[in-house]
Amino acid sequence: MNHLQDKVVVITGASSGIGAVSAKALAARGAKIVATARSQEDLDQLVADINKPGGTAVAKLTDVADTAAMQALADFSVERFGRIDVLVNNAGLMLFSFWKDLALDDWNRMIDVNIRGYLNGVHAVLPVMLRQKSGHILNVDSVVGHQVGDGAGVYSSTKFFVQAMTESMRKELGVREGIKASTISPGVIDTGWADKVTDPVGRKAAQELNAIAVSPQSVADAVVHALDQPADVTVNYLIISPTRQNW
Repeated sequence: MNHLQDKVVVITGASSGIGAVSAKALAARGAKIVATARSQEDLDQLVADINKPGGTAVAKLTDVADTAAMQALADFSVERFGRIDVLVNNAGLMLFSFWKDLALDDWNRMIDVNIRGYLNGVHAVLPVMLRQKSGHILNVDSVVGHQVGDGAGVYSSTKFFVQAMTESMRKELGVREGIKASTISPGVIDTGWADKVTDPVGRKAAQELNAIAVSPQSVADAVVHALDQPADVTVNYLIISPTRQNW
């Protein structure tokens, strides 16, 4: 049975990588997609890719760190489709540094996107879901939300935050209100991130690590699995890692 047919799914960070592939996979199952990111060109391409074969998708340029912009996204979704069934909090920023680097700007940027962005999403869609008495919030996390990686203290901290917020939401919103909360924690995924590392030594290490990476489709398959469940079943936590990843 398909539990995704006609569900209205809002996806942040949908212009590329896990977000874009997940949007296409959910649309193929009959979901109506509201895609958001900060690249209008990429969003337009995603919408075209979904709508051309008969799917349903719209897009709205949004900065997840902007509370008013996220509220406008929720309002846009309701105006367009009448409801919001799912929020996939996916937009994220991964910047590595050691504590001695005192990279305060990078720390704040990750806090803005990885923490405030997720909270802004919940703040925007939760009133709609409470009125509906149904909904599902899926927070994309990371394996470093379960164990701390070298040079990733702040990034890991933001992902530990996601674990804590989702567990709290599961107990409060799931048990009391019937609104589901889930996390999916990917390991090394080939999203092109390794080639974006500017430091030559760091890029070499990243590319070596990326050699074992799996495709974003693997995570998208997990997203579909977590969301395509009956109302009385919640997939609470999933970790998706390459078989040869040892952490």
